[in-house]
Amino acid sequence: MIKTKETIYTKDVANKKIKVVREFDAPVEKVWKAWTESKLLDKWWAPKPWKANTQSMNFREGGRWIYYMEGPDGTRHYSKMNYKSIIPNKSFVAEDAFSDENGNTIDTFPGSQWVNKFSPSGDETKVEIEITFKSLADMDKIIQTGFEEGFAAGHRNLDELLAK
Repeated sequence: MIKTKETIYTKDVANKKIKVVREFDAPVEKVWKAWTESKLLDKWWAPKPWKANTQSMNFREGGRWIYYMEGPDGTRHYSKMNYKSIIPNKSFVAEDAFSDENGNTIDTFPGSQWVNKFSPSGDETKVEIEITFKSLADMDKIIQTGFEEGFAAGHRNLDELLAK
């Protein structure tokens, strides 16, 4: 049986941040792999019926992940994550931005900095994410895209993947 948890969002307006907390029914090592290996990310990152597709990924400090989300009609939206720091099975910091297929940043939507922390919580893993924006307008623009609903849907996909 798949345990589905709630994705909890807190807006920190003063610091232009969205804080996300989610627990997963799996050990840290398994959850970490799902967040850091492209073949696993592709299985859960996009909310259904969209699909995530990795174009390239080098998960190391200074490396990056270029991927696109593909809609049912074939529409593609490219993004990238530039990895700044990594402590295996504990945390990683990355800069996120929308991009073209070559990883060049596009300014259609704002970018952000992600700090992802992974910690054991009994037999589960707690993932805490702090997403920082340059301005409140940038934060609001991302929220208006359906970010919260889409990210929560991705987390439900991850629940299914971890249950296998």
